[in-house]
Amino acid sequence: MSMFRRQGDRYVATFAVDEVRVLRKVASEVVGLLTDGFDHGDPVVGRLFPEVYPDDVAGSAEFRRYTEGDLKTAKIDQAGAILAALPDGEAGGEVRLDAEAAEAWLRALNDARLAMGVRLEIKDGTDLGEELDEAVAEDPTSSRVFQLSVYAYLGYLQESLLNALID
Repeated sequence: MSMFRRQGDRYVATFAVDEVRVLRKVASEVVGLLTDGFDHGDPVVGRLFPEVYPDDVAGSAEFRRYTEGDLKTAKIDQAGAILAALPDGEAGGEVRLDAEAAEAWLRALNDARLAMGVRLEIKDGTDLGEELDEAVAEDPTSSRVFQLSVYAYLGYLQESLLNALID
């Protein structure tokens, strides 16, 4: 598994081919969700764009009208930062991020994890290891096992990048 490390003013990680594929797919899905698939009725959209005033529908709608476009564009750009930095084609390789790109990656990884968490019904108290063990026991080849593994990987990657930024 890749781990970010600081090299001078860059944050560097080397990704295997499968990691690049997963990151490319996850970032592309976030972009798709925020463009073609954007639907306020989708619980994932609700999680990425929570109501600012839950008890004031009109106030929330007014706030959304002024801020949603810019926030959506920022989230798309952040997912795009992942896509732009990944090695081209079907190869693994090194990713080198400056501080701005690293921050964009952190926000994009967070958005991807929030989206996956909603779809996987991950709650604050969920023990991810337990969830994964249960899913493997039910069917080790299930899509849930894969999705939980990707969710865990994104968390690992996010933590790795955050630690590199702090160092």
